[in-house]
Order: sequence, then C-alpha cells, then structure tokens
Amino acid sequence: MKMKKLTAVMAAAVLTTGLLGTAAAADEETTYVVGICQLVQHEALDAATQGFKDVLTEEFGDRVTFDEQNAAGDTATATTICTNLVSENVDLILANATPALQSAAAATNSIPILGTSITEYGVALEIDDFDGTVGGNISGTSDLAPLDQQADMVTELFPDAQEVGILYCSAEANSKYQADVVQAALEEKGLSVTVYTFSDTNDVASVTGEACNNSDVLYIPTDNTAASCTEAINNVALPAGVPIVAGEEGIMAGCGVATLSINYYDLGRTTGEMAVRVLNGEDISTMPIEYFQNPVKEYNPALCEELGVTVPDDYTALEAE
Repeated sequence: MKMKKLTAVMAAAVLTTGLLGTAAAADEETTYVVGICQLVQHEALDAATQGFKDVLTEEFGDRVTFDEQNAAGDTATATTICTNLVSENVDLILANATPALQSAAAATNSIPILGTSITEYGVALEIDDFDGTVGGNISGTSDLAPLDQQADMVTELFPDAQEVGILYCSAEANSKYQADVVQAALEEKGLSVTVYTFSDTNDVASVTGEACNNSDVLYIPTDNTAASCTEAINNVALPAGVPIVAGEEGIMAGCGVATLSINYYDLGRTTGEMAVRVLNGEDISTMPIEYFQNPVKEYNPALCEELGVTVPDDYTALEAE
C-alpha cells in the first residue's frame, strides 16, 4: 500500500510539473493585439506612441501586434476607433490624448485602457476628489509639467510684460485646466491676463491675431489643436512681434520661444512599461497614474534670435532637427 501511495504521489508530481511546464510554454507563446487611438498627428503625441510601442516590442517581440489608428483631431472619429477596437476584442488600448481617453472609457469598462499625454485624469474623466488612481480598467501617464513654474517663466523672460494672453482650444478640458492654473498664478504676480479660445483649426489664425493685438506675451498650454497648428500660429505671432511661452516642446518648436517640458518619448516608454505589467497579469485598477519627474527648461534659439529674447543660462537650447 505504501509503495502504491508513493507511486501515485510521484505520478501526480510528474503530472503537475508537466502542467506547469506547459503553462510556462503557453505564456511564452501568447500573442497580444494592442489597439492605439491617437487623437492627432503631431510631434509630442507621435513620440509618446513610439516610446510605448518600442517597450512592448522589446518585451514581446513579434508576439505583439498593434492596431494603430489616428483620429485626425476629430473626437467623433476617436469614438469610432475605440468602438471598433472593443469589437475586435483587443487585449489593451492605448489612448493618446484626452479625447481619445474619454472615447475609450465610454467604449469599454473591461478591456484595460492606458492613457498617455493626459494632463489631469480627474478633469478628463470627471472624477471628483481625484486621488491619483482612477480604478476600474483605466490607468496611465500624465504629461503635466509644473504649471506654477511655467507661469514663473513668463515673468522671468518678460519682466516688463503687463498684458498676457492665454491661447487654447475650448474643446479641450485639460487645456482649460492648465489655463486656469496659470492665469491665477500670473494674476497673483500682478499681471493682467486675458483668455482667448478657438473652437477648432478654422479659427486659430483669427483668434491668435486678436490675442496678439492685445498682449505683450502669449502662453499656450499643452493643447493638441494648438500643437497641430503651430505654423498658423507662428505666421501671425512672429510678424506681430509677440513671443509665446509654450506648455510643451512640440508647440515651442513650432511657434514658441521657451517651455518647461517633459520628454514625450520617455513618457510613452513609461506607459509601455505599465502595459507590460498589465499584459503580464497586474491589476490595472490598483495602478496609480505616473508622472514625468524631470521637466527641462528649453528655448527655441531661432525664434529667440528673431524676437530679441535673451534667456538665462539654465535653459537648454532646442536641438535642431
């Protein structure tokens, strides 16, 4: 009897080991389809998407494929993209920019969603008393740079400025959040601040012209519509001689003189690392939003020279492409 029991135990052990080995082999053969909804094509969002994809490819190789789609700045298109990704039952969705996140959140409460290039998740998802963790099937990374320090840059670079215009797209809730914070900080310094909003790309030039006519300097927050229209903005602001402090590097590169900005490629990589953890089984509902830790003061040498702007030594020159 003892021998039979021992034989049975050994057989069970061999079977268990075999099953574990089979499971491990299955894990190594598992494939993933990751859906990507990017709101619009511009330098910052493109870099975040690329960083995200690079990390997943480094981790999973050809076991991960991407269904990458761009909404061309249209929220309705973002909604359609996310709905289609859900119907395809992808394993995870990257929502790049706030309207993309809002569309993904409306499309599914079960497929994991990671946001990136989102300024404030509480604002984007209308969460009262947001504590840093969304919960449910959503987490991600934020591109929020210290707004008080961006306001400080305005007065540091332009100490004689009295009238500051804040320019952004009224359709972007996170842009309004940034604008409100910076406006309060500038008004606390004694400056007069006026907000100018455009509804879409069609009225960017006219609203920029109005802002330039009434401002010594402009501030543009991290705004996707503005980022896709920097040439149009620069074509108005530069001839008017009005400098722009931008919320991120891509906007600065196109029409601004300076920014306190994050690195969007690195932000995307952080989001990709979060995706690896989710696909490997970590509970997304417990994952707090992650932030870029080391924003950098940068300046645009070409525009600074044209506008006669002198920057302090602790600013880094934007690298020419």
